[in-house]
Amino acid sequence: MQGSEMEGEAAANGAVRKRTAAPPPVMKARRYRSMVDIMRKTTSVAGVTGEYYSDLRCEQCRSGEREEELLLCDRCDRGYHLACLRPIVVRVPTGPWFCPTCAEDRPMTRFPLMQTKIVDFFRIQRCSYEKEGEKCGSSQDGRRRRRRSLPLVMHKKRRRILPFVPSEDSKRRLEQMGSLATALTALHMEFSNDLTYMPGMAPRSANRANLEKGGMQVLCKEDKEAIELCRSMYKRGECPPLKVVYDKLEGFTVEADGPIKDMTFITEYTGDVDFLKNREHDDGDSMMTLLLTTNLSDSLVICPDKRGNIARFINGINNHTSDGKKKQNLKCVRYSEDGECRVFLIACRDICKGERLYYDYNGYEHEYPTQHFV
Repeated sequence: MQGSEMEGEAAANGAVRKRTAAPPPVMKARRYRSMVDIMRKTTSVAGVTGEYYSDLRCEQCRSGEREEELLLCDRCDRGYHLACLRPIVVRVPTGPWFCPTCAEDRPMTRFPLMQTKIVDFFRIQRCSYEKEGEKCGSSQDGRRRRRRSLPLVMHKKRRRILPFVPSEDSKRRLEQMGSLATALTALHMEFSNDLTYMPGMAPRSANRANLEKGGMQVLCKEDKEAIELCRSMYKRGECPPLKVVYDKLEGFTVEADGPIKDMTFITEYTGDVDFLKNREHDDGDSMMTLLLTTNLSDSLVICPDKRGNIARFINGINNHTSDGKKKQNLKCVRYSEDGECRVFLIACRDICKGERLYYDYNGYEHEYPTQHFV
């Protein structure tokens, strides 16, 4: 009888064929070496002592001096002075640090120069890009109307804040915003053109200008109108003529993409607001004083490590050299606006196209180490 016929007959009789289980494989017992045998054949290695680092030298300047400023790579144990690194490292990092050779060489990803991407990234009002050349209200016309409505007393020689003049070419503005988006994305930051108050940090109610030690200057009506005009232009995608570029010596830095007049409003310094006492051991190099009070527990700082704008990438001058001081073309000014503290960056002289922007990091407190700045 064939196999298929036998299976059909067995199924008809209710019988089920089962496959017999194979015998378990015979496993040979593994012999493990005892720890005594392992240690007997292990070569002894001398322990690392303080003398191991006594001859350590900076890989850049070949000097072993200033040990307190010498950083050791957590991978290769090579040393570098803080000031010898490019870009300069201002403070000793609290976490792991890798030298330029051991650090991962990740190419910078350029932000796509697409209007839809730029509009979404900066949360620009859509009506400004509906048609080429059409805007939600021309900033130039607004400035002309505003000038005609100002009283005659404004013709007196008083230094007032001027609104910035954006580039007329929309493609050029797109490139400028794309450069900022590239820098923010490289640092894993979100764009924010205003102060942010996050849970667990300082609340907005803590930002009271009347607590400022020695008082704070109040933003006058004319200056407030100029800054409000700039904010409205920002929302429409009309930004100052600035580009963020990368320099091997300075890292990300900002340069003028067009002429900028003296006393022109550049940007507000933005980021997360926190109490100074919470950031005393923070190794961030971009914190800005917002409120300096008699009681230091109430003092506030702006921390642009997660959220911020182009102010995050404007570099500081070297306060210790005359050449460094000559590079300053911006001033950092704190104002009381509607009872809250604000920090503005304003041009302190005429700025030419292609000139990089610098201001004094130690405008209020002489605690920032700038002696090694380029």
